Amino acid sequence: MDISVVIPLYNEEESLPELQAWIDRVMREHGFDYEAIYVDDGSTDGSWQVINSLREQYPQVRGISFRRNYGKSPALNVGFAKAQGNVVITMDADLQDSPDEIPELYRMITVDGYDLVSGYKKKRYDPLSKTIPTKLFNATARRVSGIKNLHDFNCGLKAYKQKVVKHIELGADMHRYIPYLAKLAGFGKIGEKVVHHQARKYGKTKFGLDRFVNGYLDLATLWFTGKFGKKPMHLFGLLGSLMFFLGFVAVIIVGALKLYNMHHGNHYTLVTNSPYFYLALTLMLLGSQLFLAGFIGELIVRNSTLRNHYEVEEEF
Repeated sequence: MDISVVIPLYNEEESLPELQAWIDRVMREHGFDYEAIYVDDGSTDGSWQVINSLREQYPQVRGISFRRNYGKSPALNVGFAKAQGNVVITMDADLQDSPDEIPELYRMITVDGYDLVSGYKKKRYDPLSKTIPTKLFNATARRVSGIKNLHDFNCGLKAYKQKVVKHIELGADMHRYIPYLAKLAGFGKIGEKVVHHQARKYGKTKFGLDRFVNGYLDLATLWFTGKFGKKPMHLFGLLGSLMFFLGFVAVIIVGALKLYNMHHGNHYTLVTNSPYFYLALTLMLLGSQLFLAGFIGELIVRNSTLRNHYEVEEEF
């Protein structure tokens, strides 16, 4: 099979017939053997009934229905597991992504050899309240991930080699960072294509401003696990040792100053009356806790079944 189109959706009953007709027309015009996997993320409207009716008209349609709303990442994760095409395309169900982009995305994967191609909605039909935070978010994601050539990490229109989607696992809300996840999994050839962005025709957006706050927290999690996931002691042990050392030196200085003043007959106070003594003890306690956190993290990693799990590309 040439292409699997994975489409997560939530309450999009009005757009689905038009979207599927559009996808089918593009696929037939270019002679692609395809499947369209609609993942209904617990819709409360008639989306699932529409998907069932589409199946009767288009045998290429496959449907997956969640009992409740879990989010876009779990929907994509399940769709990826079911996808059989050599190239996997993801797009949103709200008609803002154009299926006319599919042939060129397919060519970039199969001919140009990209592992992943992400769409870039250069001209957007969104309010400033959405576009400005999006630009800041993408700038931060480029900086942290090191993928300098991507301008729109969260674009729903993407293309992948099949092996990419089979080797990444999406946690909650991690769909924003699929290119970063692919890079961490060893798929480094990541490209971008400017795609057409259409104004929403039906319904309303399902995302609020809270996604930007959550997005930064998820990015911090990915950065940490990617850099220190295998060796947590390298971070916690270093910070803990440094803080303990500074606290220990400070305690010695406080004690030495008192002994110096006693020896020379100068006025002195109890060590416990000095605020620097308690600051030093606090540093030592925090340093010990960080060191122990790193040690416990190392024990967990060493007992993990994935500790020595490495992806082999080829062998003979």
